[in-house]
Amino acid sequence: MTEEQAGEEINRMAQPVQPSNLTDARLADVEVLECPYPTYDLLRDQAPVWQDPHTGMYVITRYEDLRAILLDKKRFSNQRPGNDHASLTGTARKAYEKFKAEGWVPAASLAGRDDPEHKQMRSVFDGAFRASKIKALDPQVEQLAEDLMQDLKRHINFPARSQGRCDFVQQFAVPLPLIIICRQMGAAEEDIWQIKAWTDAWIKGVGFGLTEEQVLWSTTMEIQAQHYFQPIFERLRKTPDNSLLSDLVNLPVPGWGRTLNDNELHCAMMQDTFVGGSETTTNALSAGIMLLAQYPAVWEELRADPDRYLATFCEEVLRLESPVQGLTRMAMEDVQLHGVKIPKGAILNVRFAAANRDPQQFPCPNQVDLRRGNAASHLGFSSGTHYCLGAPLARRELYWGFKAFINHVASFRVLPENKLRHAPNYNLRALLNLQLEITPK
Repeated sequence: MTEEQAGEEINRMAQPVQPSNLTDARLADVEVLECPYPTYDLLRDQAPVWQDPHTGMYVITRYEDLRAILLDKKRFSNQRPGNDHASLTGTARKAYEKFKAEGWVPAASLAGRDDPEHKQMRSVFDGAFRASKIKALDPQVEQLAEDLMQDLKRHINFPARSQGRCDFVQQFAVPLPLIIICRQMGAAEEDIWQIKAWTDAWIKGVGFGLTEEQVLWSTTMEIQAQHYFQPIFERLRKTPDNSLLSDLVNLPVPGWGRTLNDNELHCAMMQDTFVGGSETTTNALSAGIMLLAQYPAVWEELRADPDRYLATFCEEVLRLESPVQGLTRMAMEDVQLHGVKIPKGAILNVRFAAANRDPQQFPCPNQVDLRRGNAASHLGFSSGTHYCLGAPLARRELYWGFKAFINHVASFRVLPENKLRHAPNYNLRALLNLQLEITPK
């Protein structure tokens, strides 16, 4: 099979739901989430402010509207439902009581706070993730990407085992960012698959339509993770080192008169660090290789001159596949937008992935364009005061991850039996596996 035929085969695998009108728009539907882009196109064109009948949220899809909302801290809050523990009922209350009895009740995440608390807490994270620290990690990231590709090549060169085949997600995209963050958080590298199981459980636990049993299972898994990390916190309090976690544990929060407590640290570990700092990069790495398989001409151009095109390709992956599809804001007052009244207290879903394919901002938005001048203006890392603090590290991991793939792979194709399915999640886009047949250099 030629590379062009391989690209056509992949495109045939994807058969997205094509909504003909707003009645057909079902963003919480598993099949729509598998390929939501036609639905985003419909909403951007016909209902840029659309109240999802399933969730009740007001879905915002145009680039300029998202930018305005993300920058407007007065009218749109980052508060999350459930931050007020006293108001919890039903299954949420049971999960809270389980955390209280067996672990640590997670405090509000960094992403779930408003200023001044957000700004004060963020200063600690900014210190831990300061540019000099990220720059110092660059050689580690480059070397790890090289080592993982060497391991992958050894695997596929052993005919009795794989005959040139690999699962890129499991053998490269998961371990690269997860090992890097484990090194900085004091976790043992051999524990990455246990930590991956915990982050997967956390992600499932914030999904829609869960039974009480599923929610409490996710809670149990998170408590296991808490008991794994608690001794690391205690060790670093006694013996600080040069790691990112040591800074988070020991740096005082300006205006608080104290360091982060255990409840805040556990939330930071699971949500802000491991889910935010590894899952999203894993998903972008997988999405990038999938896109290169779909567009063989882009692969040829990229590998012919990576120094010229690789940085833009990383941005195009983040724009086109948006590992974080959307997040929420709360309206702090009645707001009129495109003729729709959004009442005070309503939850908005700012859909980054829809804005990132807005043709008013990105001409030919559904194409990978290695010469796109404004590729980095995407909202894959959000915008404004809540811009992703891990963005510089994520970009370096993507750069060196794709660079290692280019350096070591002569040609590749996605195997036909691979269905290219994504995890059914409303907010995150995660390719479950990516079975490749690789011809190494």
